[in-house]
Amino acid sequence: MAEFTLPKNSRIKEGTAWPKPEGAKTLTEFRIYRWNPDDGENPKIDTYWVDREHCGPMILDGLIYIKNEIDSSLTFRRSCREGICGSCSMNINGANTLACTKGMDEVGENVIKIYPLPHMPVIKDLVPDLSTFYNQVNLIEPFLKTSTAPPEKEWAQSPEDRDKLDGLYECILCACCSTSCPSYWWNGEKYLGPAALLQAYRWMIDSRDEGLAERLDTLEDPFRLYRCHTIMNCANVCPKGLNPAAAIVEIKKLMQEREV
Repeated sequence: MAEFTLPKNSRIKEGTAWPKPEGAKTLTEFRIYRWNPDDGENPKIDTYWVDREHCGPMILDGLIYIKNEIDSSLTFRRSCREGICGSCSMNINGANTLACTKGMDEVGENVIKIYPLPHMPVIKDLVPDLSTFYNQVNLIEPFLKTSTAPPEKEWAQSPEDRDKLDGLYECILCACCSTSCPSYWWNGEKYLGPAALLQAYRWMIDSRDEGLAERLDTLEDPFRLYRCHTIMNCANVCPKGLNPAAAIVEIKKLMQEREV
């Protein structure tokens, strides 16, 4: 495979090429997007070599190795390291995924190229600003809404109704799906995106929820729901194997049913 090179007209320049660890026999090359808002410089790509004999197998392990052993200024998010929190979502060799669940050997290329999630403002290095994303999730009110008096013990739900939530509740809000969606790139301020809409549908079909009409009213807008063109990038990149596009189709059906 040809070595990755930046286009001649790219504003992202070649950055620091750190030396290979002395005595290392098994090395993996990392090329990482770097940008510091405080130094006034354009973004750059720094090159690092990870000693695989002193590092875990996952890409997040490699990033932690780089930060601890080579360059402490490298900035990224991480928390659970088990694919649950969604903190370490980033673009790895062209695909959005979680660094903690993606193995170095899974990449299938000699060089691991890492960028922040695409089409989002960058705070620093691999850390995107997800404020708009979280505000959109808050807009759909991802919690149980009821109008009747609460029961003495709990809201009961049949096993059949509970099964309807499978493939929806597992979303960890990592933003991999929304930031892979061209419609979200073009209309990110207005279109809610796959993640928020998946969350919306999860509560719409919850048998215990009584706010369906209000939830549909919230999405009754030319942009919030209807900018989805079923490109399917969202389903292709979801690290939990979910299908936000299918959920969006179901919301559109609910919209049509209430108009009949």
